[in-house]
Amino acid sequence: MPYICKLGSIDPQPAIMIRSRAAAEDLPEIFEASFTRLITYLEKTGEDISGPPFAIYHDMLSEESDIEMCLPITKTVSSDGDITCREIAVENAASTVHTGPYEEIESAYMALAEWTDENGYEPTGEIYEFYLNDPGTTSPEDLQTIIFMSLKNRETSDQPVDLSG
Repeated sequence: MPYICKLGSIDPQPAIMIRSRAAAEDLPEIFEASFTRLITYLEKTGEDISGPPFAIYHDMLSEESDIEMCLPITKTVSSDGDITCREIAVENAASTVHTGPYEEIESAYMALAEWTDENGYEPTGEIYEFYLNDPGTTSPEDLQTIIFMSLKNRETSDQPVDLSG
């Protein structure tokens, strides 16, 4: 599948989240349990979900991912145990859309890595996945995920530029 990669950003947005460490094979169960708990908590607070659920991967390269399962909300709410609330935002990111089963998402990551390398960007290591439809009601071939690979800001030179010609 060809991917269109481009620069993007994530506007500041309050979100509630649960952070976990999990092996790849355990992620479906962790996601389901975490999102169920987050929805139950929001029902207690009376706050509404303001967009698609998402996850923040902090270190995908290790055997166990450090991951936050998140729900965007309209305003901050108080934390409760391992359910925390904070504002998320990403100023500079490479992004693409993956359509298809989650098990095939690696090709989107490879396209993003190639694009960032070709365009002189360096990833920070944080990756955001926004899940645009529900895997419980959508066929795997039609699942859509927007991926944002957070990028370090490019260094600017402090050296004076000689414009005298």
